[in-house]
Amino acid sequence: MLVYSICYAVSFGLARLGWHYASGGVLILAAGYLYYYDYHKSGNLVHLRGLFGAFWTGGQGIACLKLSNLQSDWSLLTWACFYLALAVFWAAYEVMDRLFWEDYGRSRQRRKSFARQVFRCMQVLTAVSFAAFVFEAWMLKYIPLFVKGVPHAYSEFHISGVHYFTVSCVLVPSLAVLFFLEGGSRRRYRNVMAVLMTIISLAIPIMCVSRFQLIFAVLTACFTFGAYYRRMSPWLLPALAVVVLPFYVILTIARSHDVAYLNGIFEMKNSQMPIFISQPYIYIANNYENFDCLVEALPRHTFGIRMLFPVWALTGLKFVFPYLISFPIYVTKTELTTTTLFYDAYYDFGVLGVAVLACILGSAAFWLVNAVRDMKSQNPMKYMLYGQFAVYMMLSFFTTWFSNPTTWFYFAVTAAMAWYCGAGGRR
Repeated sequence: MLVYSICYAVSFGLARLGWHYASGGVLILAAGYLYYYDYHKSGNLVHLRGLFGAFWTGGQGIACLKLSNLQSDWSLLTWACFYLALAVFWAAYEVMDRLFWEDYGRSRQRRKSFARQVFRCMQVLTAVSFAAFVFEAWMLKYIPLFVKGVPHAYSEFHISGVHYFTVSCVLVPSLAVLFFLEGGSRRRYRNVMAVLMTIISLAIPIMCVSRFQLIFAVLTACFTFGAYYRRMSPWLLPALAVVVLPFYVILTIARSHDVAYLNGIFEMKNSQMPIFISQPYIYIANNYENFDCLVEALPRHTFGIRMLFPVWALTGLKFVFPYLISFPIYVTKTELTTTTLFYDAYYDFGVLGVAVLACILGSAAFWLVNAVRDMKSQNPMKYMLYGQFAVYMMLSFFTTWFSNPTTWFYFAVTAAMAWYCGAGGRR
């Protein structure tokens, strides 16, 4: 943490001098150090604190490069919040680690396979998700993939309440990973069915033209594998990126997001910058800019209303009391509405909200890291929960995951499957 603090101070000073490339470079190096520290200590390539430290700090370093005209110098309070988010998360994990760490050994032997229960979960989830997708397509009279010239076709492909079940398909690839890691089935047709259900689950985000849902499904499956197996090759993520990239490009084209349209939104200082660089850059960097907009423009805090949005959405209260969701969002540009993990925490409680959320997440990360090492706990769904949380840590620069109702819907589905596997294991 001392190394990170020194690097952060140096980056802040360089940014104040206007040396943006150097400022960003220092933070990117610090991000690499934070990841290596936890990887070297644990041997876990998908260590939750390492992922959060690397991607939160690395994203900030990328933002500090200031390659877009949408960007400006951050306020002192913004810099303080970004530092506090990492420092409190890291410290909360460290305190929990020193107080409650247990050595569960290296044995990976199991007394019982849960392949049958996991396969049944795959069947139910695939059937429900596919049925919900067909219902939405029937009600809305179109499928986004086949709509041309409408950039926001996916955003409008949404029936309230039903869409949660449609997008739950993204959990199926993780279930497939668990099914095969648990030994699969001696009945070959079940193994073939598991592959087919995985293909269907990945086809739904493609039909919806949802790049994020496709990436989320692949990453969650990858991190579930890493949590279970613990000996994941460091080349697996780059290999998956090579596989997913063509689909990402195809879906970008299918959403009618051509180069001129995107470059017009991103306002890059170098107008000749290739779109495959400017697009990921702005989707990372501008989220930190949006947080700074919030800090500068917010007239008053909302004291929990923003972060309780999942309650308002999942219970339907947002339709009864519209003012619960009527607060403005402060962003640099109307089209670029993605934010960081701590946006709503600051919106509700300011600096205190950022610190408290970081503390909770650091403690939760420790609990999950310890849970997947505990061989006394046989329930395989703990690996799937770990995989989801790992994605949220990796994409901490992207949006307010824990005030998103879909996140809690996924957690609820995972909890239900965990209960089923637990009940099945006792029978």
